[in-house]
Amino acid sequence: MKGAPGALILLPTLLGESAAERVLPAETLALARTTTVFLAENAKNARAFLKAISHPQPIASLTVNEIGHAPDPRRFDEWLMPAIEGHDVALLAEAGCPAVADPGAGLVARAHQLGLRVRPLVGPSSILLALMAAGMSGQRFRFVGYLPQDRSDLVAAIGELERASRGEETQLFIETPYRNERLLQVLLDCARPDTRLAVAVDLTTDTERVLSLPVSDWKTLPAQSRPILERRPAVFALMAAAVQPPASFSSRGRAPRSGRQ
Repeated sequence: MKGAPGALILLPTLLGESAAERVLPAETLALARTTTVFLAENAKNARAFLKAISHPQPIASLTVNEIGHAPDPRRFDEWLMPAIEGHDVALLAEAGCPAVADPGAGLVARAHQLGLRVRPLVGPSSILLALMAAGMSGQRFRFVGYLPQDRSDLVAAIGELERASRGEETQLFIETPYRNERLLQVLLDCARPDTRLAVAVDLTTDTERVLSLPVSDWKTLPAQSRPILERRPAVFALMAAAVQPPASFSSRGRAPRSGRQ
């Protein structure tokens, strides 16, 4: 008699150099340490993570299948076969949460089609942590990934992000770490002075820093007071100031009536 299928476990990983117990909940670590089949964008990095969390089995004895940055849909069933046969399979993020700004969404969709249980585990998401710390709208937000590299296209994209936000929708984006400083400078050169800009660096680590200020205040910061971004993982958040309506007669000439007595 065929046993019950296993689950596809969505296993978050660390965002940087920090103790696993400091960042990942006990249940997440417990499930990671009892799972023996893993899918990962980069097998070498996955094995380093499993070693860092003290997986009780020899790392060489674990099955770690590398799915790459763009997983091939033709191999989804092959990769999920252990779960079909009754063994849990864990999808490991490269950093943070699987399938969030990370490959794997198609694999998760296939698991649902096959009737497998999909089990997301608690762990850090740099995007949500940056949003929490930005002081911007958490009711409406959008992650737009990477911005264009060409300067003229980048300037146009920044203007579009400002128009899209206007005090109502936080815009979140990232850059390749060695280009972080360039992106920050273009933002300061081109964004409106009253646009709020947040930069979250090295989240969940001892060197974590989050700074959220209007662009005008960023420009007056001494260089030593700015976060060091070169070759450090960072998340950017932007929200333009809301457009103020024209002043009404009452606001120009006299105090408006509040309706309260």
